[in-house]
Amino acid sequence: MKNIKVTKDGPYVVTGSVPLGRENSIADESNIPAKWEKGEKIPAGEEYHLCRCGKSKGKPFCDGKHVKYGFDGTETAGSEKFNEKAEEKVGPDLILKDNVELCAVARFCEAAGNVWDLTDKSNEPLARKKAIEESCNCPSGRLVACDRKGKEIEPKLDQEISLIEDIALEMSGPIWVKGKIPIESVEGKEYEVRNRVTLCRCGRSQNKPFCDGTHLDIGFTDKN
Repeated sequence: MKNIKVTKDGPYVVTGSVPLGRENSIADESNIPAKWEKGEKIPAGEEYHLCRCGKSKGKPFCDGKHVKYGFDGTETAGSEKFNEKAEEKVGPDLILKDNVELCAVARFCEAAGNVWDLTDKSNEPLARKKAIEESCNCPSGRLVACDRKGKEIEPKLDQEISLIEDIALEMSGPIWVKGKIPIESVEGKEYEVRNRVTLCRCGRSQNKPFCDGTHLDIGFTDKN
């Protein structure tokens, strides 16, 4: 069974032969992300340890630097489920659920105006289509589009892990966990299993183990 275990002040332990690779955020002429593009596949194995302190010289894998630097990996994320924290934007033909605490600042929501304005115009076929596309491209699952009956519209994702690279900003983003892979806390608590989740890998998120966009503030790349 595929699983991710958060270890105390240490790496994520991934088991179950979860495929690992890079995924690039490709921007349009306005420098706003427009699509995802698969990058290199990374040989991993049945079990591997992913750095979450941001200091490893062997990124994305852990090399023990969390010990040297005294990394504090204390989990600060709440236990609430997505729907308990999400606000709803109700458009004429679409409902947009938005849990801002999960934002990883992937910026796909900014195109064509923005996903919230597009939801307001969702009686227009093109706006509705674009709003769904932008919400489905949100790697953290902060944004979830629903039809008027409340049924969630989710992309079909294989169980895999992608290391996000923001090509336009020349920065490395979070660890994108796809396809409802369980994530277990240090204390053995299982976080809500979701189709799309982003885990911090810069070590500086205030919503550990999840990404909060701090990698942009500190200019994180996995090349250093």
